[in-house]
Amino acid sequence: MQNYAGSWIKSARISTTVVSFVSLMALWWALLYIFYTFPQIDIAAARSVFTPRGCTVHDAIDKTCGIFGLETDPFFVAARTVLLILPYVVVAGLLGLIVVSLWQLGKDWKTPQVKMVLASLLSLAIGCGLLVNLLLKEFGGRPRPRDTILFGGNLDFVQAGSFAGKCLKNCSFVSGEASSAGWLLCLILLLPERWRLPVGFPVAVISIVIPTMRVLTGAHYLSDAVLGWLSSVVIFAGVLVILETLHHRRDAA
Repeated sequence: MQNYAGSWIKSARISTTVVSFVSLMALWWALLYIFYTFPQIDIAAARSVFTPRGCTVHDAIDKTCGIFGLETDPFFVAARTVLLILPYVVVAGLLGLIVVSLWQLGKDWKTPQVKMVLASLLSLAIGCGLLVNLLLKEFGGRPRPRDTILFGGNLDFVQAGSFAGKCLKNCSFVSGEASSAGWLLCLILLLPERWRLPVGFPVAVISIVIPTMRVLTGAHYLSDAVLGWLSSVVIFAGVLVILETLHHRRDAA
């Protein structure tokens, strides 16, 4: 009876994780559909932080002139520099935890905490590394707001999810920094329960600030930031589903 109850509880946990993953995945695709169908959402968000200015005689007659003022704001530049390196610092810390566990525990180094660390690093490699930076940003073709005709650039606007843009490299869809910010939020699960509020709250704030800054400076559209951020949460949930399923099968064997 006890074994049956334990098996039922484990199955329930896996089911909860699967439901979370499927729900997050469905949300991602639903948001993509909304942004693709209503591109005016992205345009309106970008226009709200774009400051038009008069064109000079050297500009083309039909050129849109102006700037994303916060792009050169000293505070935003400094803040972005700090926040840009934060994920790398966190990765170094997580790798340090693995090394310490290996050194202290030897063959028993794979503690539950270390397994979660490995899961987080795997999700980072799959999400931010492979999916976002190696695939979407390189082959998506979507120009950044500041590179489009609407906002002073020379490329046509394309909506989120379209691969018809003329950007050739490091394109706008989706935001890599927003993706890393979404991954940072997932790391709250690695914290001991007593630290989740005092440490997790500022981490959550930073996780939202990073993609917001990318939109405010004209580096990305709202959809790039939202979908980039959420993509890491989806991937993290997917990795947990796989690892928990494998663990459940080992216990059942």
